[in-house]
Amino acid sequence: MNKLLPKPLLILLGGLFVINLLQAYATELIYDEAYYWYYSQNLSWGYFDHPPMVAWMIALGYGIFQNELGVRLVSCLLGTGTALLIWSLVRHPDKQVYYKEFFVWILSITLLHAYGFLSLPDTPLLFFTALFLWIYRRFVHQPGILISLALGACMAALMYSKYHAALVIMFVLFSNLRLLKNRYAWLALGVSLLCYLPHLYWLYDHNFISLEFHLFERPNQPYDFSKFTLGFLVNLLALFGLTFPFVYRTLFTFRAGNKLEKALVFLIYGFLIFFFVSSFQRRVQTQWLVVISIPAAVIVAQCLMGQPKLRKWIWRLGLANVIVLAWLRLGLVYEPLFPGHFESHGNKVWVGNLETLTKGIPVIFENSYRKAAMYGFYSQKPAISLNNAHYRKDQYAIDGSEALVQGQKVFYAYKGTTDRGVFYLDGQGDKKYGRFIEDFTSYRDLKAGLPEGESFSAGKEYSFWIYNPYQKNVPLKALRLGIAYLDASKRLNEVRPIDAQTDPNKVLVPGDTVRVRFTLPKPVKADPVYLRAVISENGLPFGLNGRAQRIRP
Repeated sequence: MNKLLPKPLLILLGGLFVINLLQAYATELIYDEAYYWYYSQNLSWGYFDHPPMVAWMIALGYGIFQNELGVRLVSCLLGTGTALLIWSLVRHPDKQVYYKEFFVWILSITLLHAYGFLSLPDTPLLFFTALFLWIYRRFVHQPGILISLALGACMAALMYSKYHAALVIMFVLFSNLRLLKNRYAWLALGVSLLCYLPHLYWLYDHNFISLEFHLFERPNQPYDFSKFTLGFLVNLLALFGLTFPFVYRTLFTFRAGNKLEKALVFLIYGFLIFFFVSSFQRRVQTQWLVVISIPAAVIVAQCLMGQPKLRKWIWRLGLANVIVLAWLRLGLVYEPLFPGHFESHGNKVWVGNLETLTKGIPVIFENSYRKAAMYGFYSQKPAISLNNAHYRKDQYAIDGSEALVQGQKVFYAYKGTTDRGVFYLDGQGDKKYGRFIEDFTSYRDLKAGLPEGESFSAGKEYSFWIYNPYQKNVPLKALRLGIAYLDASKRLNEVRPIDAQTDPNKVLVPGDTVRVRFTLPKPVKADPVYLRAVISENGLPFGLNGRAQRIRP
């Protein structure tokens, strides 16, 4: 054991694990963690935004500790496991001598550091990427049935973590195309597909809503060099902090000497090229690049052990990174030490203020899955997000949570800076407004649309259809119909109500569809590219009932 893992390194990693546990306990949740905690309250084979691994992790830990530590417990374990796997992947005859440099280098990698205790989909993605490479090294050395089963199960775990995992598998395959002729590689693929079938069926059962959102429905914005491509380049620097000049010089001059090292190189270049090209279409978020932290960690660690100059600079700049990151971690707990207000600050305060105002009745947050989940976690009271045409869909739009508040007195919390109704104070002392509704009724799940394959022109007459998926009647007099006009990036320009002739005494029975004729209103703002059929019920803002349709197909 000492030969494989030096005792001092084991002590350092054990100490880091304890620090991560303390950090996990003392730091309030960030909004995405609260959202994934909400996932975990109803375990499933899939969710609107992501595969289910992050929810399974949180459910496991939260079953032991019903607090922030429970949400992050498994992440702390996986963070330590990732470091151990990276150490095992490094090949150098004297690597036991350089355990201190290795530890500082690993600890200095920004997101690898953060995902050592935060519960986000990238946490298992990093762990299973490292495990996948660890198993792959053994597979190419001596393929067989057992190692193929392990490789297939690991590929499935990767895909259950985040859809970006498909790129990990693809680029490793590109690095070794001989795998296409290897029957054990096909066995591994078969095992992974078999393990992944439950999620594939979930996608099918939900009309592939996750893929449709990420690939087609997600709002974007016009290309902006500073936000898109330059932002991508800045994110590359942020991944490694002060060590970035030496890291990228090492990566770009590294020459692979075996199949594992070739896979590491393909992963790095593959992700860099893929997301560089993507940056001309949309903004690339930093965490989308986090996978390259694993192959970069292995390559740089291996090189610094044989290059004194690189070792010296990674040690110096890595320590500086660690000091900065340690200060920021303290700031996550104690706000005055942080350079600004962060989303882990003040959540218990605003939740307490709102809970006092509402006296425990259900709270509906307008267009904010983040606040709904955070309020639900800290108050343990019913809360949902009700989304409208100004936002997008999320898990609350597909899980039936709307039914929890029907017919009840609720508090409807406005989005943004609306200055009307009653208010509560948020974590920074700012007023946030809302109103009480005595008998809340909504029909957000109503489906709507316009004829397919047509060109739409203002002033012409078209058919607007409405489908009732509920197990109850929907009175048409409670509905107001509209057309949402969207720009080329599918961002909302405006909503124009329409004057559709309907029988006010008619009800839409369960499973039925009604069609009404209307004249398409002329858009007031700049020429739109898409439109969407939308419905407002009982005076609520127009919803997200139809899909975005091109005005000129």
